[in-house]
Amino acid sequence: MHDLVIRGGLVVDGTGAAARKADVAVDNGVISQVGTILAKGRREIDATGLLVTPGWVDIHTHYDGQVTWDAYLSPSCWHGVTTVVMGNCGVGFAPARPDRHEWLIGIMEAVEDIPGSALAEGMKWDWETFPEYLDSLDRKPRVLDVAAQAPHSAIRAYVMDERGAKNEAATPDDIAEMARITREAVQAGALGFSTSRTALHRTKDGEVIPGTFAGADEMIGIGRALGEAGHGVFELASDMTIPEDEFAWMAAFAKETKLPVTFSLLQSPFQPNKWRDMLALTAQAQANGANITAGIACRPTGMVLGWQSTVHPFIRKTAYRAIADLPFAQRLERLRDPAVRAAMVSEVTPQAAAMGALLQDFNNMFRLERDGQLEYEPRVEDSVAAEATRRGLTPEEVVYDMLMENGGLGYIYLPLLNYAEHNFDHIVEMMNDPNTVLSLSDGGAHCGVICDASFPTYMLTYWVRDRSRGERMPLEKVVSMQTRETARLYGLNDRGVIAPGMKADLNVIDFDALSIRAPEMVFDLPADGRRLIQKADGYRATVVSGVVTFENGEATGDLPGKLIRGPQAAPVLLAAE
Repeated sequence: MHDLVIRGGLVVDGTGAAARKADVAVDNGVISQVGTILAKGRREIDATGLLVTPGWVDIHTHYDGQVTWDAYLSPSCWHGVTTVVMGNCGVGFAPARPDRHEWLIGIMEAVEDIPGSALAEGMKWDWETFPEYLDSLDRKPRVLDVAAQAPHSAIRAYVMDERGAKNEAATPDDIAEMARITREAVQAGALGFSTSRTALHRTKDGEVIPGTFAGADEMIGIGRALGEAGHGVFELASDMTIPEDEFAWMAAFAKETKLPVTFSLLQSPFQPNKWRDMLALTAQAQANGANITAGIACRPTGMVLGWQSTVHPFIRKTAYRAIADLPFAQRLERLRDPAVRAAMVSEVTPQAAAMGALLQDFNNMFRLERDGQLEYEPRVEDSVAAEATRRGLTPEEVVYDMLMENGGLGYIYLPLLNYAEHNFDHIVEMMNDPNTVLSLSDGGAHCGVICDASFPTYMLTYWVRDRSRGERMPLEKVVSMQTRETARLYGLNDRGVIAPGMKADLNVIDFDALSIRAPEMVFDLPADGRRLIQKADGYRATVVSGVVTFENGEATGDLPGKLIRGPQAAPVLLAAE
């Protein structure tokens, strides 16, 4: 008798092979048989008419703080994710001197829009070094597996203190010590090292975070510590326009160490075709023996604007600031007042650069829900500005009324990156490129304006089933992209494929019923911190290490998740019987 048998499902095994009807048996936390299984299971799931896939492996999250208090790591767990990799973009909480706790929280709050009050209340800081941080995580039960990377900003500040925080040049001794700490972190179980090379990532004081402009000597010196440890991914958050000289040292490092380097890549409206140049450089590096991969997103990266969001089009207006600090119910009552509406839509917003200007770009704002469906691929003719023209209203009037929909919980979508061409064939091109990997969900981050932890579900619903304008993606490829391919990049070769001997992380999915719900703002973080969440329907079961963790969207209460320490070897195949 098997521990678990999932019967009669359409198995999409993660390899890219054609889907096939088969049973899946699980014993001792691993898959023991795939095919026609006559033996019974102590637990059985009828998957007739359903998909059976590996659990999703999300390699770009920011649960570094949340993981210390939350056993579930929602919203990722609601979307069939069974493994997360955190510590991306060079930000994290270890190593951490006791007098640097507040400073590290401030960086995470500024860069990733995670409420600092929630982090301050939720984290207990029973660590200083990175190995101690991993030990702390290892002591806590959770519903899915977690892995961490060593963050440059924390390491640099730990070694260089104020000099590091102010981005002064590192000395050879500084570099040697940062390399030692990185090597120590990787030897303790970190899956790699991450850094930020984008000017967008800034502290509350407006300064770029530590390490952003670090020289090639520092980057290579730290990176070689990964080579000495024998494993580890070198992850960079980039401006999507990496200079060729910087790309050159990335390629040289990857070729020298034989280790993978991955950088974030999105289409920028300022250089709409630059992403093709980056992929060309990546292909050239691969051809020369350098393992460089671009981490991409499956939809535009954009903000969800509502009255409770971090920002919205009226945030800077005097009429709004007068009521901004009221409890939300009282604020809504005032917003329903025609006099308040009239004052707010007629007030001229002060001129501003960057974010302020984006919040007045009504040609690039759209109703998030249209005809009962979430619209992440909006048409230009459906913009706030276009609708205002058709109706003979000002854009301010239209967007105000959109925000007041659904009882004051209406949302506006403001795409920022991956949207410049407005037809999204570039996203298909990126996803089909052999040197890209699905990434950038930012699970656990950007709590007040973005909720992209739903990426795995969006991949199946939108790109496989629902897209009506342009090319769709094959189911088998989409499953492989977020299972085997993401797992392999980080050396997690024990998961991501449904085959005997592999870790029994699985999803059972009602493909026809699979859907993403609209975002909603909740206040369930420590200190009543806010965050946008997005739930899903259609996941009949999620299994981690052979244990059913979710049934029909509800947690079973079992917490089989573990801390992953280092790469995981592909297991020896079990006997078929």
